[in-house]
Amino acid sequence: MKVGIFYHEKKVDPASVKALAALLGKACAIFPRVGEIGGVDRLIVLGGDGAVLRAARRASELGIPLVGVNFGTLGFLTEFERDELDRAARLALDPSARVVRRAMLEVGFGDLRCDCLNEVALMRRIAPDSEESVVKIDVAIGEAPAGEFVADGLIVATPTGSTAYSLSAGGSIMTPDCETFLLTPVNAFSMRSRPIICPDRSVLRFTLSSGGAVELHGDGIFLGELHKGDTVTVAKSRRCAAFLTDCQTNFFRRLTEKIN
Repeated sequence: MKVGIFYHEKKVDPASVKALAALLGKACAIFPRVGEIGGVDRLIVLGGDGAVLRAARRASELGIPLVGVNFGTLGFLTEFERDELDRAARLALDPSARVVRRAMLEVGFGDLRCDCLNEVALMRRIAPDSEESVVKIDVAIGEAPAGEFVADGLIVATPTGSTAYSLSAGGSIMTPDCETFLLTPVNAFSMRSRPIICPDRSVLRFTLSSGGAVELHGDGIFLGELHKGDTVTVAKSRRCAAFLTDCQTNFFRRLTEKIN
């Protein structure tokens, strides 16, 4: 079995990469850049949640299961901490290791199509000369109108993303195996902290009806800018991200440790 290592060059020291490579043996490949990932059966990601998100998008294209080792701050998406490289290596080399498949979102905007593991966010662009304090976004779930939201923005979070992004915006937490998405208004005058739970087969449509420009982000990456009349669609992706787990870590215990 060939295992790859992808690492965040600014957060991970070379000694840690070298130590992990030694644990994995000769059948190991090291990738300092996401686009280089390929030709491996498993992938270990060294870094924070951002590194895991970047690697997960690439790995999902290739069908490669991954496991994260936290070299960042919180590390919601990582299975191990930086002093557990030996455990990460054993898991990646175990052919019978459990694989958990996590749902992703496909976002469409004009000619753009991309997949996101954590969230899709539509956020009001804040400019010094802007007179608009909020925006109005018409929302449809499937063929049914769901109303007009007056807010600073909206977040659609996967079960994976609900533990971080949606939580910080007053949303709810879902376990990673849920088959739903969360639609959460941000700083809305009404429905604050009242996310809408959408079945994962739903197609969500967002149309900017008034207000200033809205920035579209996927997994924290800027995707484009919406203006009045523009529409974005968000649906469950045909792809999923596969994560290795040692089955010994309880989801809610880990979450409590990260938050505290």
